[in-house]
Amino acid sequence: MARIRMHADEIETDPALVRRLLAGQFPRWAELPIELVESYGTDNDIYRVGDRLAVRLPRVPGATGQGAREAEWLPRFAPRLPLAVPAPLGLGHPAEGYPFPWSVCEWLPGDTANGTIDDLERAAVDLAAFVLALRQLDTTGAHPRPTGSRGAPLAELDEGVRRSIAELGDRIDGPLALRRWKESLAAPVRTGPEVWVHGDLLPGNLLVVDGRLSAVIDFGTLNVGDPACDLQPAWNSFEGASRRRFRAELGADDASWLRGRGWALAQAVIAMPYYWDTNPGMIRQTSHALRQVLADGA
Repeated sequence: MARIRMHADEIETDPALVRRLLAGQFPRWAELPIELVESYGTDNDIYRVGDRLAVRLPRVPGATGQGAREAEWLPRFAPRLPLAVPAPLGLGHPAEGYPFPWSVCEWLPGDTANGTIDDLERAAVDLAAFVLALRQLDTTGAHPRPTGSRGAPLAELDEGVRRSIAELGDRIDGPLALRRWKESLAAPVRTGPEVWVHGDLLPGNLLVVDGRLSAVIDFGTLNVGDPACDLQPAWNSFEGASRRRFRAELGADDASWLRGRGWALAQAVIAMPYYWDTNPGMIRQTSHALRQVLADGA
């Protein structure tokens, strides 16, 4: 698969660079086969190294803290989560002309959750159990949440959402999207304690083995905030009975549901104009989510 260029400031990578970085910093892995992983992810280039490793190279400066964050928190989280998460194995430093910190982690088997789940209601139960377990984890020492990042109050996204809807023009039903957004903005804000949120539970970050959810990957948007953010799969991955089951398992009240729907809408409309011409996989996923949100009047 040809690497998609999506950002004006992104760094070019290739297997030869990965091999040089490994040779200089993790030589025991430097002779293993290296292959770029097909993905419509936007922050990192992922390379499979041998059968058991993955190397993640940030594409842009904004993604450079993700590896260290995962290395800090995922070993603490893993024993208490019902789905597998990647085990960090090493943090690399800038070298060989590559300017960012980078990371090595465990390669988890499976296909992404794009039409690979056999039983969506069972998947709703499994993913809800993961979300509930994540919410229970101790937040002591969590990094401060940047303005507008996952788990923030929806009001912090208002300007960007409205601008994106306007920019999309007649490519979407703008008036209906704006109406749905206003409904979510009007929902009561959360008053309880903030909790851990993955923030990016999209199909590409869910792995499936033998038709069943097996793992959650890419914790680059990990934050402490409003748990409604992790309701996004209701419109990205589920529909009908499975969506209702996901909501029931999480015990989401009406206000949380509206805020979660707002997060699904915001993620979709903000991504769409930016990636419209460069990332067809992302556009397929966000277009599906937006259709689900616009059809959901509840």
